[in-house]
Amino acid sequence: MTMITTDTILVLTTGGTIDKQYFDALSRYEITDTTVTKLLSIARVNRPYRLDEVLRKDSLDLTDDDRAQIVSFVRGVDLSRIVITHGTDSMTLTAQALSSIPGKTIVLTGALSPARFSESDAAFNLGMAFATAQVASAGVYVAMNGSVFCWDEVVKDRACGCFVRKSV
Repeated sequence: MTMITTDTILVLTTGGTIDKQYFDALSRYEITDTTVTKLLSIARVNRPYRLDEVLRKDSLDLTDDDRAQIVSFVRGVDLSRIVITHGTDSMTLTAQALSSIPGKTIVLTGALSPARFSESDAAFNLGMAFATAQVASAGVYVAMNGSVFCWDEVVKDRACGCFVRKSV
C-alpha cells in the first residue's frame, strides 16, 4: 500500500485504447481492467501514486455527462498533480472541460495501440505524463508521442497517427 502524501500523483483511468484487449472469439476490442499499475511497476516507479478508475469507456462513447463526472472527480480530490489515461479520439474535449479547474496540474495521455501490444506507445506516453505531472505548472496538458502540449494547442492528426501542435 502506497502512503498518500501531498507529493502523491493521482492517476485516473477512464478507458480508451490504452486499456483495450482483443478477444478473438468476439473479433473486437473491449476495455478491460487497467494496465496502468502494471506499466508503473515495470517502470519501477517509486514515487507515491494513487490509482482511481472513473470510467471504462472508449472515448468516442464519452458524453458530456461523463466529462462532467471526470471534472467533478478532479475538483473533489485534494491532490494537485493528476494524470488521466483517456482515449485519444476525444481527449482534447475532456482537456477543455478540465481547463476550468484552477491550481492543479492535469495531464491527459493515452495510447494509439493497446498497452497489451508489444509495440504499443502506452508505456512511453504514461511515463511522459507522469513526469510532466511532477514538473509542469498548474494547467491542463496532453502528453503524447514524445511531446507535451497545452490542452488548447494540440489536435490529433489521424492521417499521421499522432498528436501535433494546432495550426493557427
